[in-house]
Amino acid sequence: MELIVVGCSGSVSGPDSAASSYLVQAPHRGRTFSLLLDIGPGSLGALYRHLDPREVDAVGLSHLHPDHCLDACAFYVAAKYSPGAPWNHTEFYGPAGTAERLARAYEVPTVPGGLAERGPGIEAHFRYHDWQADQQIGPFRVRTARVNHPVEAYAIRVEADQPGGGTLVFSGDTGPSQSLVDLAAGADLLLVEAAFLEQPGNPPGLHLTGAEAAATGTAAGVGAVMLTHIPPWHDPERVLLEATPHFDGPLMLAQPDARWTIG
Repeated sequence: MELIVVGCSGSVSGPDSAASSYLVQAPHRGRTFSLLLDIGPGSLGALYRHLDPREVDAVGLSHLHPDHCLDACAFYVAAKYSPGAPWNHTEFYGPAGTAERLARAYEVPTVPGGLAERGPGIEAHFRYHDWQADQQIGPFRVRTARVNHPVEAYAIRVEADQPGGGTLVFSGDTGPSQSLVDLAAGADLLLVEAAFLEQPGNPPGLHLTGAEAAATGTAAGVGAVMLTHIPPWHDPERVLLEATPHFDGPLMLAQPDARWTIG
C-alpha cells in the first residue's frame, strides 16, 4: 500500500499546498486501486501530478467541513465535462447527508431564461455511501470511528487485504479522542492532524496540538506518525518541535507530493 500526500494544509489551502487530500493505492485485480481520502480546496489540480483523476475509484470524506470536501465540486466538473467524460464509476463514502451537502456547495440559481446544466447533478452523478464501522472498498478493509469535532467526523483505518499490506490510520479533524487511539492501535502509520500550537485558549474538542497528536501515536502503539493539517499561519517546524518529546519512533511532517510505502 502506498500513501501519496496530495494536500496537507490545514483549515485553508496554503501557499505551498492544497488543503486536506491523501491518495492511498494498492494492487487489486491486476491493476492499481485508488482511494482518495478527503478532497479539499486545490486538491483536484494537485492530484493531476499523480494520476488522471478519472482513475480514482473511491473518495472517502472524513467530514463535511469545506477544507475537506469542496473540491468534490471540481471533481464533478471534470467528471462531467472533461475529455472522456462522463466518469460514472466513482464511489463516495462520507457522513450522512454527503450528497445533499455537495449539492448545496455546487448549485447556484440560474438566471431567468438561462440554460440549466443537462444531466444529473452532483448528488446523482456519483454513488454515495454512509460510512459504516467496517466496510470493504476494493482491496482495502476500511474501518471508521467517530471522533471529537463539532460536526459528524470520522477517523479512518485502511488495511490492505494482502499479506504485509500494511495499515494506515487517518485522524481526519479531531480534538483528543479515545476512539482515535483505539482505532489506531498497532497501525503502521498514523496520519494525524496537528492544527494547534501548545498555548492557552485553544478551543476544546476541535483540533490537536503537535504534542497531543504525537501522544496519540504513543498511546496507540503505532509504528510512525506523520503530522498534517497545519494551517499556514503556524510554523510547521514549531509543531514538529512540540511533538518530538511525545513519540519515540519515526515522526515527520506531511509534505505535498510525499510518498510513503506502508507494509
